[in-house]
Amino acid sequence: MLVVEDEPLMAEAIRDGLRLEAIAADIAGDGDTALELLSINGYDIAVLDRDIPGPSGDDVAAHIVRSGSGIPILMLTAADRIDDKATGFELGADDYLTKPFDLQELVLRLRALDRRRGHSRPPVRELAGLRLDPFRREVYRDDRYIAVTRKQFAVLEVLMSAEGGVVSAEELLERAWDENADPFTNAVRITVSALRKRLGEPWVIATVPGVGYRIDPDEGERHE
Repeated sequence: MLVVEDEPLMAEAIRDGLRLEAIAADIAGDGDTALELLSINGYDIAVLDRDIPGPSGDDVAAHIVRSGSGIPILMLTAADRIDDKATGFELGADDYLTKPFDLQELVLRLRALDRRRGHSRPPVRELAGLRLDPFRREVYRDDRYIAVTRKQFAVLEVLMSAEGGVVSAEELLERAWDENADPFTNAVRITVSALRKRLGEPWVIATVPGVGYRIDPDEGERHE
């Protein structure tokens, strides 16, 4: 998701808290940076502070609405009067949270917005004997529940969304972590290795040397 917040400590606290919930967030400290990131990346949700340098949060919200991307908008601001909230909703906000706030409430609101989105992908993914439920945060292999960490779940969701296609380490780092992840880190290799062991033998995650990783769509049939 995109978090637009000009207070550095607040922005870092939000991003760190979202990471603990396996939610990757990019931070923009001003309106110009927010518009630039929106032109480059595809986001699931935008969290906007209304009072930011450059184009305001209202301007960014209007841009999102005009783009037709359908990205849900959560306004995050100290302006708590009813008329302030009314103008926010009129601009296209889907939800409104005033400062100070509890991080857990922010997470709950974000998950509610995500559930209400018109997803093009099915709510439950099934491939190679694996079943991944993104809303219940559950993984099964051959109807056996597999306990995975939040980061392992995020990686598996990206791999399964490729439907057997190869996903590079760079793409996994971008989609399951965030823009500040070290591109030279071995976190992807370590996470995939641990996930592979969690899912058990025969290994269902294949490594394509020099390219990336993929879910072997035929592994489920061979295993059966």
